[in-house]
Amino acid sequence: MAEIERTMPFALEAEQSVLGAILLSPEKINQVAEVLTEDDFYLPEHREIYAAMRDLFIQSRQIDIVTLIDMLVSRGTYDKENGSKYIRVIAETVPASTNLKDYMTIVKEKSTLRALIEAADEIREEAYAAKGEVRFIVDNAESKIYNVANGNELKTFVPLSDALAKTYINLQNIARDPEAAAGVQTKFKSLDDVLVGMGKGDLVLIGARPGMGKTSFAMNIALNVAKSTKKSVCIFSLEMTCEQLAARLISSEAMIDSKSIRSGNLSPDDWNVISQKAAELSEAKIFIDDTTGITVTSMKAKLRKIKDVGLVVIDYLQLIQGERHMDNRVLEVGDISRGLKMLAKDLGVPVVCCAQLSRANEQRTDKRPMLSDLRDSGAIEQDADVVMFLYREEYYKNDPTVQSEAECIIAKNRHGEAKTVKLGWIGAYTKFTELDKTHDE
Repeated sequence: MAEIERTMPFALEAEQSVLGAILLSPEKINQVAEVLTEDDFYLPEHREIYAAMRDLFIQSRQIDIVTLIDMLVSRGTYDKENGSKYIRVIAETVPASTNLKDYMTIVKEKSTLRALIEAADEIREEAYAAKGEVRFIVDNAESKIYNVANGNELKTFVPLSDALAKTYINLQNIARDPEAAAGVQTKFKSLDDVLVGMGKGDLVLIGARPGMGKTSFAMNIALNVAKSTKKSVCIFSLEMTCEQLAARLISSEAMIDSKSIRSGNLSPDDWNVISQKAAELSEAKIFIDDTTGITVTSMKAKLRKIKDVGLVVIDYLQLIQGERHMDNRVLEVGDISRGLKMLAKDLGVPVVCCAQLSRANEQRTDKRPMLSDLRDSGAIEQDADVVMFLYREEYYKNDPTVQSEAECIIAKNRHGEAKTVKLGWIGAYTKFTELDKTHDE
């Protein structure tokens, strides 16, 4: 049976109204550029008109009928007579520029439907071809639908002009509000000053020898992000159960010795504090998955079901199962680290991953970790945007649970400088803190 020829979804009046609203109120292009791109317009002439408006904006030129027609004529899109006629039609079509948000919503929804149709066509072709393992075909199909649902549908290329327009707007926002420049904040101020927050799509690695507190540090960051952003924070704990992590969070927040919590040796005052902190913690949108031997593909599938993800934490890298078994563990871990970087990029959120280090630093006089100590693969260093090592000198001298000073060694920072940041460590509460720099010791 022959397929019926269908017209792709689009809304002529909505597209004209968006363009007309910009002509009536040129400053509205800031609002439009944050939501729509050139490809969201269906008609080629509308894409050309919006591209011309965007370029006038980037060049800090006035957007009006005269300048717009001049640019379109110079580009060969229209001759002066026809261009003038259609631009005036657009300017007269828009009912009111105050309804711009509604017009943009319609244009974006139609664009999403077209992207969904294209994704469905690609999924169908891949299923018919049946090349490769079925689970990878299914994962690819899920990924395409997820990208469409989250406005990340894959396009062949993004025009530099679109990227420049968004960058220009971001710079304007940053100038008005410097905090807008920051990525996801760890809420350790001295660390955030160096990182300028964790960027969208960043793979952040926390490396340390066993017992240094990398899980505690990751949990401290996870809780800080959940509290400050009100977004969902997803934790994959491949080593500890969700109950063990919950106990750590209670110890850290209630400032009650973790040994007392594990043994149940608690005073009435302790119970009161725990009850209060547990109620506060329950408000945080933290989701824990303690499946052992999970793969990156399984993580991706689970994360797609969580709304408004702001951060992903994985503890820890060497326990992640590869998609396929390899005799060479170095190659397998390299494959996993690349998968984690792709996961961060696809989701558009930071992924914080803990990693074990080799024993090489134990043989050195200065036991501070370095990049060469990353265990199993140099690919981890290449794929990560930020590599941080935890080091506590006290660990090698006395009881590792005592309060001491810790070093967060930023060995790699794709977005800035490599630097060592000093933090406080309270072992009894498995808690990292900011150092009080306002008083002498």
